[in-house]
Amino acid sequence: MLHIVDDEDVIRDALAWLARSRNISTTCYDSGEKFLATLERTIKYDPEGDCLLLDVRMPGLSGTTLFDTLTARQLTRRLPVIFLTGHGDVPMAVDTLKRGAFDFFEKPFNDNNLMDRVQEALAQSREAGALAAIHERLATLSAREREVLDLILLGKMNKVIADQLGISMRTVEVHRAHIFDKMKVKTAVELAGLLK
Repeated sequence: MLHIVDDEDVIRDALAWLARSRNISTTCYDSGEKFLATLERTIKYDPEGDCLLLDVRMPGLSGTTLFDTLTARQLTRRLPVIFLTGHGDVPMAVDTLKRGAFDFFEKPFNDNNLMDRVQEALAQSREAGALAAIHERLATLSAREREVLDLILLGKMNKVIADQLGISMRTVEVHRAHIFDKMKVKTAVELAGLLK
């Protein structure tokens, strides 16, 4: 989902049209406050990725202040920010990029270049989302399941794992089934590929 935050209707409409021409869904906001309020109500990420096109200068909450808020909450990996400005200068662009912005475009910009970068940001967001999902699944494992997982990843057979942990082979099989279920895999090879 491409989130467009700009106080100018014409810019929001043009950007939304441009995104739709590349089959990218959009949501538009006329202020940083409205975007932040929506984000606080529902922090549900799009499996196709998310990207924020953000105007630097807006009345009320400026784009840079909104970016600082997102950065402080560590959201910019899952929600890459591309700044748009008609008043940019080189030091401002360099500063935002150093602080983690995905990119910085001055108006007028090349439509194709902007949409190419949006698609790259969406890909980064998808990758970050997949990684976060794996970490969330790992967090559901018990301490014993983590021990069994580590030994599975070393290629140990159930009998060896049972001997090494001082538990029955049946208990290892139960732990293994729970691990596969929680990690949403069917085989040890799939599990190893997921956690490589």
